[in-house]
Amino acid sequence: MARTSRETRTIRPAARRRPAKPVAERPASRRRRPAGETPYHHGDLHDALLAAAERVLEREGLAGLTLRAVAREAGVSHAAPTHHFGDLTGLLSELAAHNSETHPLMQAMARAKAYVAYAQARPGLYSLMFRNERIDMTRPSLHEAATASFEGLASAIGAGRNEKLTGEALEALSLDQAAAIARAWSLVHGFTSLLLDGRLKDILHRLPEGTGVDQLLHAMLLSTVARPPGA
Repeated sequence: MARTSRETRTIRPAARRRPAKPVAERPASRRRRPAGETPYHHGDLHDALLAAAERVLEREGLAGLTLRAVAREAGVSHAAPTHHFGDLTGLLSELAAHNSETHPLMQAMARAKAYVAYAQARPGLYSLMFRNERIDMTRPSLHEAATASFEGLASAIGAGRNEKLTGEALEALSLDQAAAIARAWSLVHGFTSLLLDGRLKDILHRLPEGTGVDQLLHAMLLSTVARPPGA
């Protein structure tokens, strides 16, 4: 009788499968904004960055005004200000030019009360306009704004002297005309600087009741109005 042979093969138990680890649900990825896309309409980002720079400047001063701070304020990438302005000097120069062009006083310095009011309302921007070490006066937009400001001042002074100080006449000033322009600008700018620095407090608190900065400036202007030659 044939002997039943044992199976020589070892039957291995089926390998237990490790339970699959649950795949963690990935949070919905934020849509990446294509390069160059911004929440602003085309052409608006330039002005939005300038507006953001003005807010940073007035809130944190010139020391706190950086390209990154402006980008954060505007809610755009850190590269955006560099793309539009090149560097911080470029941004500061455009900011100074932008405000010189848009504010009526910066087109006509002779409007003394507006000049002072502008400086009081935006001391940071006012200071920036006279910080030559931080801005580039050769930048076309700033150079044009500065030229327009000077021409506005000269025109206003000329009108007060019954003279036309525009065009070719402005290119060759007499000493008396140049002195009249410099005197008007120096008076208003000096008054504004003293006011912003708090150096006029001793005078202002001694004024008659009901008078203040505007009345003091008005009286100064009346006392220094240049009369036409021979008047």
